[in-house]
Amino acid sequence: MSLTLHSYWRATAPYRVRIGLNLKGLDYGYVGVNLLKGEQHADDYVTKRNRQHLTPALEADGHVLVQSLAILEWLEETHPQPALLPADAFDRATVRAMAAIIACDIHPLNNMRIQKALGQLGVDEAGRLEWSQRWIVDGFSALEPMVARHGRGFAFGDAPTLADCCLAPQVYSADRYQVDLAPFPAIAAAAARAAEHPAFAAAHPDRQPDAAHA
Repeated sequence: MSLTLHSYWRATAPYRVRIGLNLKGLDYGYVGVNLLKGEQHADDYVTKRNRQHLTPALEADGHVLVQSLAILEWLEETHPQPALLPADAFDRATVRAMAAIIACDIHPLNNMRIQKALGQLGVDEAGRLEWSQRWIVDGFSALEPMVARHGRGFAFGDAPTLADCCLAPQVYSADRYQVDLAPFPAIAAAAARAAEHPAFAAAHPDRQPDAAHA
């Protein structure tokens, strides 16, 4: 299968997909989409890859997949091993909930589009930082007891799951937004454990080919 990921090195949504691809042991091509330069708005990109003007977009044998959680679920269905979801249905629901807290409730409120919109509404840099910190802390406050209860090294259990694919990038983002992780020891520990895993290390923003041109 031929795979090509359209990604921006620092964006957390494609970061999740890079982790998933690496955990599945899949080779893929990498095409940088510079969000700061507005390359996501180019006609060719919008019409052929992502109508939302966003990353990621994953080309797979003539198909184009968008939305990071949908891509990760597709990876799980097409390449079941190693599994990103537990065998038990209740456990799968828990892992999906952990991922959704990040991907649906935290990240959309502090991504680049929202930062730009807040600026256009007159919110200054300090106000935008406070906004982002608020929603990261709010989400982490809900996520922390879940990781503390279910984690055994990683966010859920003793092996990486869909939750870790989302958590590691969000912790990276939290650091960028100067969020204190001291109140979230379980989250911090799971992220630190993930950082030691080769699949996560290879997916880190600093190791992406377009990072050098940022």
